[in-house]
Amino acid sequence: MISFTGKTVLITGGGAGIGRACAEGFGAAGARVAVAELDPARAQDVRQALEAAGVDALVGVVDVTRRDEVDAFAQTVDARFGGLDVLVNNVGDFLQIAKPFDDHTDDDIARLFDVNLRQVFVVTQAMLPLLRKRGAGSSIVGVSSIEGFRAIPNCTVYASFKTALTGFTKSLALELGPAGIRVNQIAPETTETPQVPVSAMVAAEHRAHIPRWIPLGRFGAGGDIAGAALFLASPLAAWVTGTTLHVDGGALAAAGWYRDPNGFWTNMPVVTGNGFNF
Repeated sequence: MISFTGKTVLITGGGAGIGRACAEGFGAAGARVAVAELDPARAQDVRQALEAAGVDALVGVVDVTRRDEVDAFAQTVDARFGGLDVLVNNVGDFLQIAKPFDDHTDDDIARLFDVNLRQVFVVTQAMLPLLRKRGAGSSIVGVSSIEGFRAIPNCTVYASFKTALTGFTKSLALELGPAGIRVNQIAPETTETPQVPVSAMVAAEHRAHIPRWIPLGRFGAGGDIAGAALFLASPLAAWVTGTTLHVDGGALAAAGWYRDPNGFWTNMPVVTGNGFNF
């Protein structure tokens, strides 16, 4: 098992979904866990769960889009733990803004920018001094999205900011490489979270079709992403930086290929039993 005993890990948005799974996963691996969570009820719940599991936990109610709140939490983390070994930039959300690009308002664009890109800059800048304290071996793990690597109609702005995270990851990896600080990201396919409750969004009669576009036959769970985060932050990935780990059940690799009702692969899903299938 990967051990983070003696290490300090900070997860943004750690009160639910992927962030909660990461907080619990790193805690189970022996880490001291700091969580920045916007929702007070979720913050209290994850604090109680971590402490009940014997984890040395620090949970703050923090709006990661607010530099003053993030800076204050960084000071609290530093005072409590004396530095930081792993930063998991988990926060991100399409905010239910799904409409044609020309209908996006300035407010839509600003909100999507704040939640999906600007706050990553804010958090990372605030936590870098803490990571530099621990030096070589510390790392940053971002949570992006498969939508930064494929097209998603009616979410052009959201996808654009997710694509930008790849440039951020690669460029920052080069900057921090000489200090031995690694920077990587995870790009999940649709994963069950409070923001995207897949089980409620997909009608029961349609669930049998999931294997048509996800080769491994199911949507993601928080633990799938947390496992990838633990790997990327661990010594097992000591020579991995500036890269993206696609945790998507094979969806990106499928790249437009679908299974037809007879189990054949086709790149024309409206055509079954013939055409470009095999």
